[in-house]
Amino acid sequence: MSSASIGQAQSNRPSGDAVYIDRKESEITNCDVEKHNGDLDTATAQLEEIHAFKQGLHQRHIQMIALAGTIGTGLFLSSGRAIATAGPLGAFLAYSIIGLAVSSVVFAVGEMGALVPLNGGVIRYAEIFCDPALAFANGWNQVYAYIVSIPSEIVAAAIIIEFWVTINNAIWITIFGILMLVTALLFVRVYGELEFGFSMLKIMLVVGINIMALVITCGGAPNNTAIGFTYWKVPGPFVQYLGVTGSLGRFLGFWKAFDNALYSYSGIENITIAAAETRNPRRAIPMAAKRIFIRILLFYVLTIFMVGLVVASNDPNLLAETDTASQSPFVIAARNAGIKVVPSIINAVVLTSAWSSGNSNMLGGSRILYGMAANGHAPAVFMRLNRFGIPYVAVALYGIFMALGYMTLSSSASTVFTWMQDIVSISTLVNWICICIVYLRFLYGCRKQGIDRHQELPWAAPLQPYTTWASLIVFILLFFTGGYSTFMKNNWSTETFISSYLNLPLIVFVYVGFKVYMKTKILPLDQIPIRPFIEKYQQDPDIEEPKVNVGWRRINILWS
Repeated sequence: MSSASIGQAQSNRPSGDAVYIDRKESEITNCDVEKHNGDLDTATAQLEEIHAFKQGLHQRHIQMIALAGTIGTGLFLSSGRAIATAGPLGAFLAYSIIGLAVSSVVFAVGEMGALVPLNGGVIRYAEIFCDPALAFANGWNQVYAYIVSIPSEIVAAAIIIEFWVTINNAIWITIFGILMLVTALLFVRVYGELEFGFSMLKIMLVVGINIMALVITCGGAPNNTAIGFTYWKVPGPFVQYLGVTGSLGRFLGFWKAFDNALYSYSGIENITIAAAETRNPRRAIPMAAKRIFIRILLFYVLTIFMVGLVVASNDPNLLAETDTASQSPFVIAARNAGIKVVPSIINAVVLTSAWSSGNSNMLGGSRILYGMAANGHAPAVFMRLNRFGIPYVAVALYGIFMALGYMTLSSSASTVFTWMQDIVSISTLVNWICICIVYLRFLYGCRKQGIDRHQELPWAAPLQPYTTWASLIVFILLFFTGGYSTFMKNNWSTETFISSYLNLPLIVFVYVGFKVYMKTKILPLDQIPIRPFIEKYQQDPDIEEPKVNVGWRRINILWS
């Protein structure tokens, strides 16, 4: 079927209908969800999308990609700001709370993604299990976020290189942009191997810097000074924020640290973004989801705890805006302890982190755009695949917007670009809220239809719906209080206010506009098409025999 005919078929789609795609020989069929609820052909037609892609992502890739989403510049560089703002205990609590909340998000996408392994993540689940208008609104919210975040990572990589050599940043922006574009257009296996290698580097660095922090704390550094919990006593476990004294000032600092934690955990939910390109997704995705909690504990919560031991919250270097390893709290700790080789090592891995994040954003952004086109929410041209099974038109769109990175070369344009980045930062919170809402609809749909999740689904997340409700409440509370500092006396900031609250009216406007124009409805619980996907799964469970753990595999907790 030609792309033109696909586009025509989708443009004539009746409102409120679900579009089901067979990219091989069958034509796109417009099926009314209510009329055909329970029809096995529904799920079969949707899952035929998988055959259009190359299943180049293996279990070890998915496992390490899930981990890589939680390790990046937010941990290596920005964690110091959390210590400076909230103190060691405040930062530790903020990262722990968000880690617990986002674990529920990962469980949710893991359960839905194992049952419906389609590209696009929550955009596809919202269309199938909740409301097409929500899929449309959050989809374009995510597309905008990726359009701005991809050049942001390119700029970050260019700035990091200034640690060693100073030349025109436009050169490095061009080089890294081309590298990311070429990587995104090749086999998804290339992306998987790159991410696997980058993730290993990050893990080794995290383990290394935590060991270094323990040595410094115990007095094994060249300065032979045992720190212990000195910095928890003086200047103290919490920090007074915005000049407010007493318990209120300490609480405000603690609450502000959530911003750093949110940034650090962004992207962790993307384990199902390329589900159609994953081998044995019904096994690989649940394994990645089930282990995310222990990984957050080991690689994030433990790390922020160690940072609080080796760096004082009042160290003036913590808030230095260098965007290189000099800003890292571990580099500050190493320099204070007389260790000289750490900055270059950390900077090299942070550079790979920026490249890794850019690659992940290219993959996630292009697959979301593909998923939106598959749902009829974006032009059908974004569904075109090259001979490597890559949606190259979607990749090309993000390639064009990489040019936004050149705005940082001008002071006035850089200000505009910074505002764009600030608006994007809240989109992560909006996406997590949408995931919780869609999953709760899916969960209560299972109950309404008498579906035993633990017996009939490929995998069922634990402790539901309690953890999802708790996470949803936390995310909504953080969303409405994220810009609280602007409402305090003599502390108004137009940029902070806009970046904190502009996203809400935009999402509501797009959601209501699409719903009114297309006349879509929120699917009733008893009409959510869950059973057809279960029957398809039972017919084709797609199970791979697990490898026997022998030798070193016995201690491999990362992807075995």
